[in-house]
Amino acid sequence: MSKVGFVTMGQSEGGDDIPTIGIGMLGYGFMGKAHSNGYKTLAYMTWPPPLMPQLVSIAGRNEEAVAGAARRYGFSDHVTDWKQIIADDRVGVFDNSGPNNFHSEPTIAAAEAGKHVICEKPLGRSADESYETWKRVDATGVKAMVAFNYRFVPAVRLARMIIESGELGEIFHFRGSYLQEWIIDADFPMVWRLDKDVAGSGALGDLGAHVIDLARYLVGEISAVSAHTRTFVKNREGQAVTVDDAVESVVDFENGAVGTIEATRFASGRKNGLTFEINGSKGSISFDIERLNELQVHFRDSKPGDLAQGFRTVLVSEADHPFWQYWWPQGHMIGWEHTFVHEIHHFLSAIREDTEIGPHGATFEDGYRAAEICDAMLRSADNGAREQLQYRS
Repeated sequence: MSKVGFVTMGQSEGGDDIPTIGIGMLGYGFMGKAHSNGYKTLAYMTWPPPLMPQLVSIAGRNEEAVAGAARRYGFSDHVTDWKQIIADDRVGVFDNSGPNNFHSEPTIAAAEAGKHVICEKPLGRSADESYETWKRVDATGVKAMVAFNYRFVPAVRLARMIIESGELGEIFHFRGSYLQEWIIDADFPMVWRLDKDVAGSGALGDLGAHVIDLARYLVGEISAVSAHTRTFVKNREGQAVTVDDAVESVVDFENGAVGTIEATRFASGRKNGLTFEINGSKGSISFDIERLNELQVHFRDSKPGDLAQGFRTVLVSEADHPFWQYWWPQGHMIGWEHTFVHEIHHFLSAIREDTEIGPHGATFEDGYRAAEICDAMLRSADNGAREQLQYRS
């Protein structure tokens, strides 16, 4: 285990010392807030934590804004140059929650300085950038994880367990969508997420990447895609929108299953509508992030004449359900923000125990493969042809 950023602090309930690890973060916006909350909640809810996170320093380009974020989130220091975090010997984990164009270079630099890295998705703005990031970070030997936090929803983990148990039988279908409405207003301002040079892609990389990752995590590798993209509002504040507003795709899986993947930021009334359904020879499961603590389950072995056939709702809050050892008695719900606690706990456990990030955490190879699928969808949308996936090793 790397000793960078470690000190001894306190004792666990069993009397063992809990080493701390210094956290340096790039980005103080939406994801910076979510990750910071995760570190602080983990420190007392998952007692004893695998490592005690110490919020050392946070970086952002705006001095006033990043100083305010440091005060709110509890970081000891703040800087306006991310390279200062890389050079800080107190930092053992570099948490990259910055814009997409800052995912690759700072993450590589941190890993090559010996710091463990967790990077928000997408790993890069393209498959090429993601591949370089994966390979260069992998060569350093540090622990590295892509923050696909929906892998850490208890109901999603339970879905994976059901599939792995064989209870669904042969998987036939995956249908996943991620629907939001936040830029549907044509007067919404031009932001970095609408600029290809910064974001890489639009709804595809922002939302569709989550669906792609869940499809791979739950069903298996994607082998081919056919896709359409559309940009509905082509100019904002006098600037060209250079990314997709929506994507619709049909996908083939290596195991013979077929699927659809949809993402849009133009679905009126949908705030954060992530859903999926998986159909197998023995049954089906369905999930809706807006009902995060529930999994819809159907098994075909219902007896003739049963009055309660069809889907049933499983409340994923039992003591033996995934992650619930950290939380409340049955029926006392958790929220979206707790997925980051589970994700960070997994990451810190891998650092302390020197265990693998995968299969449950998203590795940098997973991040690269998701980017390869996104690029194939963009190519298909451009040329109108079905694209076979060619993954690099």
